[in-house]
Amino acid sequence: MKIFKWIKSFFIWLYRLFTQPATKIGLGILVTGGFIAGALFWGSFNYGMEQTNQEEFCLSCHSMNDNLLPELQKTVHWKNRTGVRARCPDCHVPHNFTDKVARKMQASREVLGQIIGTIGTREKFLEHRIVLAQREWARFKANNSKECRNCHDYNSMDFSKMRVTSQMAMRQAAQNNVSCVECHKGIAHQLPDMKGARNPAFDTLISVAHGVKPSSGESYYSVVPQDLFADEAMTQKIGSIEMATPVKVLQNKGDTIQVELTMWRKNKGFARVLYGNFGLNITNAILNKEVAKDTNIVKVLESKVDELTGLEWQHVTVTGWVEKGNLVTSPEAIWDVARSSYSQSCSVCHRQPAESGHDANQWPGLFAGMVGFTNMDDDTAKLVLKYLQTHSSDFKGNHSNSVDKAASEH
Repeated sequence: MKIFKWIKSFFIWLYRLFTQPATKIGLGILVTGGFIAGALFWGSFNYGMEQTNQEEFCLSCHSMNDNLLPELQKTVHWKNRTGVRARCPDCHVPHNFTDKVARKMQASREVLGQIIGTIGTREKFLEHRIVLAQREWARFKANNSKECRNCHDYNSMDFSKMRVTSQMAMRQAAQNNVSCVECHKGIAHQLPDMKGARNPAFDTLISVAHGVKPSSGESYYSVVPQDLFADEAMTQKIGSIEMATPVKVLQNKGDTIQVELTMWRKNKGFARVLYGNFGLNITNAILNKEVAKDTNIVKVLESKVDELTGLEWQHVTVTGWVEKGNLVTSPEAIWDVARSSYSQSCSVCHRQPAESGHDANQWPGLFAGMVGFTNMDDDTAKLVLKYLQTHSSDFKGNHSNSVDKAASEH
């Protein structure tokens, strides 16, 4: 009982201390004590901030020391002819006080992730790397890469000493005051696996598709890559359909839809890849090799030789089942996503080439050389490539692109 009385007395004393005027301590002493306490707090706070800004502190976490340090040591930011090295805080800690405090609060998530083991191993770190990278990219983009510009500034650059190809990109970037991170992701650390990323615009397309009620005999377009099955129960997968692929609906059965694909393929090897147009490498679907030659699934309508390559092409139809809720009536909403992604990702370093500036068969090689400088995920990259091909010079002047033309063949 005595312990409870003592606790009660302590809380009563504590309450009176903070709620009643001082009777034994002078106001001057209280003010002086408060000033000293505030000074001690502020000094301790700043000392703590400075200590956590040291590279040694960053590398004391084994996730940083084992994963990021070896990558940094292979770059020019670690060792170069001038001997100027960028430390972890130089890039990842803002110099402005308020921004620095905000960044410290954000960094507490990584500290927590280390403590609870979310990024505690190499495998877990790589799994979450895309999330960590996107946070930093967003921060650099928001502040126009302020930390980079503490050392690199457009006004101090001598463009004449750059390679010609670099001059073109850098002059355009300087003119538009482009954030460094738009072009230089992965310059100090390895790029994450973009397979873990997802374009949020696809969610809008899927939402639109869920509201569509497909009718038998009508043509629609796939808004997402999806599997194609031989049976209504969807247990026998025979291939997959790419985005913006036209299909003809044959019948609806519960949560599944039977569709027909009318496409072209090269009569070579297993002939698994199905294209939207004769002679053009615009991929619409890919069949499993064990069913690509199955005449019960693939019906050959006609054969035709491409005079440019000498290859025989077959006009075929494929019937299969897909999941309901992934089809739209027009490809325009899909092209809007592709057009926006192409414009935003490929116009940062230079003016992006016009869609009709190359033909459909040239675009895959050209795009492969560009996409590595962007942060597109795989699905977005495939969609943009298909957009470029279907709006290429092969269809310039036509009122409908290749996808619309392929759909009309149904």
